[in-house]
Amino acid sequence: MPVIKSVTQSLPLLNREQSMLEFNRRVLAQARRADLPLLERLRYICIVSSNMDEFFEVRFSDAVEAARGPGSGLARTDLRAVAAEAHELVDEQYAIFNQEVMPALVREGVVILNHAERNEAQRQWVARYFHRDVQPLLVPLGLDPSHPFPQLLNKSLNFIIQLSGADAFGRENSIAIVKVPRVLPRVIRLPDRLSDGRQAFVLLTSMIRAHLADMFPGRVVEAFSQFRVTRDSDLDVDEDDVTNLRQALRSELASRHFGKAVRLEVVNTCPPVLSDFLRSQFNLPEAALYRVNGPVNLVRLNTLIDLCQAPALRFPPHEPMWPRQRLPRGRSMFESISERDVLLHHPFESFDPVIELLREAVQDPKVLAIKQTIYRTGTESVLMELLIEAAERGKEVLAVVELKARFDEEANINWAERLEAVGVQVVYGIVGLKTHAKLLLVTRKEGLRMARYAHLSTGNYNTKTARLYTDVGYLTADPDITADADAIFQHLASLNPLKTPRRLLVAPFNLHSEMCARMERVRKAALLGQPARIVVKFNSLTDPGLIAALVAAGQAGAQIDLIVRGACMLAPGVPGQTDNIRVRSVVGRFLEHTRVLYFRWGAGENDEALYLSSADWMSRNMMRRIEVAWPIRDADMRQQVIDECLVPYLHDRIDAWSLDADGHYHRVDRTGPGAQQALTRRYQD
Repeated sequence: MPVIKSVTQSLPLLNREQSMLEFNRRVLAQARRADLPLLERLRYICIVSSNMDEFFEVRFSDAVEAARGPGSGLARTDLRAVAAEAHELVDEQYAIFNQEVMPALVREGVVILNHAERNEAQRQWVARYFHRDVQPLLVPLGLDPSHPFPQLLNKSLNFIIQLSGADAFGRENSIAIVKVPRVLPRVIRLPDRLSDGRQAFVLLTSMIRAHLADMFPGRVVEAFSQFRVTRDSDLDVDEDDVTNLRQALRSELASRHFGKAVRLEVVNTCPPVLSDFLRSQFNLPEAALYRVNGPVNLVRLNTLIDLCQAPALRFPPHEPMWPRQRLPRGRSMFESISERDVLLHHPFESFDPVIELLREAVQDPKVLAIKQTIYRTGTESVLMELLIEAAERGKEVLAVVELKARFDEEANINWAERLEAVGVQVVYGIVGLKTHAKLLLVTRKEGLRMARYAHLSTGNYNTKTARLYTDVGYLTADPDITADADAIFQHLASLNPLKTPRRLLVAPFNLHSEMCARMERVRKAALLGQPARIVVKFNSLTDPGLIAALVAAGQAGAQIDLIVRGACMLAPGVPGQTDNIRVRSVVGRFLEHTRVLYFRWGAGENDEALYLSSADWMSRNMMRRIEVAWPIRDADMRQQVIDECLVPYLHDRIDAWSLDADGHYHRVDRTGPGAQQALTRRYQD
């Protein structure tokens, strides 16, 4: 990957899109690991497909638009390089699927049978299934002037067919399209009596392919291919020009499925005449055509993983632990939190205490008000149901719903409407800024005073992802932090100026500048020969200003370790510039999502700071979102965060990768401990 010199900063920056593809290479590498269960290896292949869908829907489409701008010769060069790497990654993905994972599954008695591999009894069963459950939902469309090429949904599965012979009116319209309804299952399990002791599956595309001729009686199917088009899926809403953001987004969601085409997938046997025809319909260049050796949508093979009855081929079940010592069962959450702050390390510890805090707040007559931010909660959420119940019980409830949480817009709109229907005060943040901070605030009447209790988190209020993502939650009754949280809610609702926070750092106001200030203190300490250290862990590093501060501190002699799961634009180890900076990435069973920031600028007890944060180090997070970071001041808790969220990842030798100066990653020598494995054992002992 080429190192790009920033014109304004002369920084060693890497291409963001290529860095994102490098992350997907690390995820794909999990599918090659013989030490991982087979179905989990297949799941990693599915995850890469899902990630690539989003890459093309959002990131690559943005890059295409940037390349079309004036004076963008370099951008066009980068775009070609990104496209070439994307093709290589997809080819590698299907090679692993076909040559490694599927053969290994066959040896374990798990098979996907194509038409040629099915015996007569299996073919008869498939034929009956097709004619009974599939064909009634298919509508073949022959193309002619009165039947133009159809408007196809983003990522929908389709067939293109080339026919010979005449239609019912004696005309030779040679091209037909068959849309595959999304309501149909993509993977079907054959009955055990037909599977010869194996677990046998049939893909819906294989069923349709085997019976294409049945849909065109009197004609001959000369050629065909599955295909799928990926479209630009960013919503285009001018917030300055709408009177009701929710209604505007609701209208815009209908058009998301029909954005500009950016990628076309066909099977590798698709004749050029058909792929050229499709490219012309979608106005795509040759580089946007992806010929794949297998199903065009590997994401749908998640269904096979779910249907397969083979516990030994999956990760052992993981059950997060309840923090019994810090939050004794049967005791009021308010009593426990008022005595001391509580740290929750997910998914090793359960998310249930957060639910229990809200449930107790809903049922406690002393609780008068509840305020919560809503970013990604999912279509089903016990937390949202509890907010509804709180409003029905007469409590004051404020919900700050982020309607522009990408791909969760519809779910959040639906929740907003349900919340409003029962009297919840719903606001949508501030025009031009996404509300990405994760805050829950409870106000409780205790004698003559009003007490506040808060939950802050590096992750989302989503009970499902809380079992899959590593995050840190923080429960506190600290007067300063809870007052700051209340000030943020007041700011988001009233649009009045934000009261100067006492403890919290808040984007877009002071988070970026305070991070730079901490790094400047580290830089000055390094120049004086004092201990100077930075260790940060987050998902992405792309902000030029923060990168510049890191580079400056490193050049002064500070030792810097960055643990970056995804995109990282800082090139470490560049002679004379980033010699003292190391970058590693950990890709394991759980998605690394925690944001932890550690700075040391001297040898004194007070010459260090540790923060947890909702924000990645990206310009959008720092300048165009409401984000929070909060300090961990208790010495024991600070050491716990260091011992669990930083040190194990710096020493991980199972799931870790190291970034080279050229932008490529190499796997760390796999001879030692793994962070996620160690933390799982730690919380289960």
